[in-house]
Amino acid sequence: MGDYMKIVLTGGGTAGHVVPNLALVPGLVDAGFEIAYIGGRDGMEKDLVEAEKIPYHGISAGKLRRYLSLKNLTDVLRVVKGVADARKVLKKLRPDVVFSKGGFVTVPVVYAAKMLKIPVVIHESDITVGLANKLAMPHAQKICCVFPETMAGLPANKAVHTGTPLRGEIFKGNAAKGAQICGFTEQLPIIMVMGGSSGSVAINGVLRQALPYLSEFNIIHICGKGNMDKSLESGKYRQFEYVSGGMGDLYAASRLVVSRAGSNSLAELLALHKPNILIPLPKHASRGDQILNAKSFEKQGFSVVLDEEGLGADDLTKAIKNTFARRAHFEEIMSKANSGDGTAEIIRIIKSVV
Repeated sequence: MGDYMKIVLTGGGTAGHVVPNLALVPGLVDAGFEIAYIGGRDGMEKDLVEAEKIPYHGISAGKLRRYLSLKNLTDVLRVVKGVADARKVLKKLRPDVVFSKGGFVTVPVVYAAKMLKIPVVIHESDITVGLANKLAMPHAQKICCVFPETMAGLPANKAVHTGTPLRGEIFKGNAAKGAQICGFTEQLPIIMVMGGSSGSVAINGVLRQALPYLSEFNIIHICGKGNMDKSLESGKYRQFEYVSGGMGDLYAASRLVVSRAGSNSLAELLALHKPNILIPLPKHASRGDQILNAKSFEKQGFSVVLDEEGLGADDLTKAIKNTFARRAHFEEIMSKANSGDGTAEIIRIIKSVV
C-alpha cells in the first residue's frame, strides 16, 4: 500500500450525523486519503456534503423504527435495495476503509462493506448506542465513542473512547465579526439559542415568549428551517434558520448558549468552555439519548439542565439570568476538562485498520 488511500464516509438523517464526518475531512486529506461520501438519495446530508465539493453517491435508504408500523415492511425492501446500491458504489470506488457516523442510511453501506471485505470504523456520539449502529457493530473493526459511559456496552476488543471530531472553524471565531453578522444595534452581552439542525418548536416558542423579560441581552436565535418569525426581528433579536459558515464567530460572540443536548453541540460547548443551559429532547420524541447526554454534563458541572415538559417563559428567563451571573464558575470547570476534540485520535484509528 502506497501513501495514497481511499475512504468512504457515510452518515445522514440529521446534521449530527454529517457535521462530524465533514470535520474529519481536512485531517483525512492531510493524512493522504481520497474521500467520497455515501448518503441518502434525498437526505439533508446531500446538500451539506456537496457544498464541500466532496463526491457524493446517493443510495436507497429505509427508516429504522423501534415500533410496529406497516412502513417497516416497505422500509425493509428499501434497506435491501440500499445494500445493492451501496455494493455497486463500493465496488466502483474500491475504498480501503469505510467510516460510518450513524443514521439509518449507514446500515446498507456497512453491510455492503462487510460483503466486500472492506474494513469499517463506526462512531457513536451518544451515551446509548443508536439502532443503526447496533445493527452495524458486529461488522465493524473499531467502534469510537464520545462518552466514557458508553464503553461498558461495547465489545471490549473494538471500543475506543475518542471524543467527537470538531470543525476547525469553531476555534477560529471572532467575537466582533459574530456581533457584526447579527447587526446588533446595542452593545449588550450576547446569548445564543439553538434547537438542533431542524430547530425546536418548543424552544422557539418559549424563547419568543421570554423576549420581553430578556431586554438586557442581545439574542441570536438559530430556529430551524421554516421557523423564522419576521414580526419579532429587532436590533437585539436576530434569527437564522441554519448556520453553516460563520458558526465560530457566533460562538465567539456569545457569552451563554441555550441548546438541545445533541452530542456534537455538547462537544463544541465543552471545547469552547461556553457556559450553557441544556434542554434535551424529551423521551417521547427520541430514545432518551439527549436526556442521558445532558445528565452526564450536569453531573460533571458543565451545564444547567431544564426539562422541556412544562417549561415556561419565566423558567427560561430565570435560568438564563442565574447561569449568566455564574458564568465564570462554569468556564473554570470546563477549562479543566479534557477538550473532547477527537479528530486526531479517530484518524489514527482509521489508519490503523487500513
